Amino acid sequence: MAEANLDPVFQIQRVYLKDVSLEQPNSPDILLNQEQPGVDIQLGVDATPVADGLFEVTVTATVHTKIADKTVFLVEAKQAGIFEIRNMQSEQLGAILGIACPQIVYPYLRGNVADVIQRGGFPPVHLAEINFQAMYEQQQVEAAAAAAPAAPQIIV
Repeated sequence: MAEANLDPVFQIQRVYLKDVSLEQPNSPDILLNQEQPGVDIQLGVDATPVADGLFEVTVTATVHTKIADKTVFLVEAKQAGIFEIRNMQSEQLGAILGIACPQIVYPYLRGNVADVIQRGGFPPVHLAEINFQAMYEQQQVEAAAAAAPAAPQIIV
């Protein structure tokens, strides 16, 4: 009788560009403006089970540049990975999905975002390095605070 292997498993199955879009709604007029645009960058991480022991982890970036109230360009990109993760405790699983997997996927996202922006005729915008551990820990603190019951009010 074969014994079940209960060793922890963590393997990358695939990393892929799930979605990307570039919009330049005010071109060509905005391209003639010499002002320095403002840049707003938003990042997000999402993890979804796709099959037994398989998870899709998606890192999303939105880069929105504007001059005054007019968009220069807007890039939205989702880079994803499929990971096999088995025989992990739930605390370990959460950390792997929230820290280790995004750290693997993010460099691909950075390269794709810079490439799309450059292909759009702009200097590339390089997304900063992200400390996914700090981001994950902050989310855990916020989730715990949201789940904590409100302190009882004492009316005198």
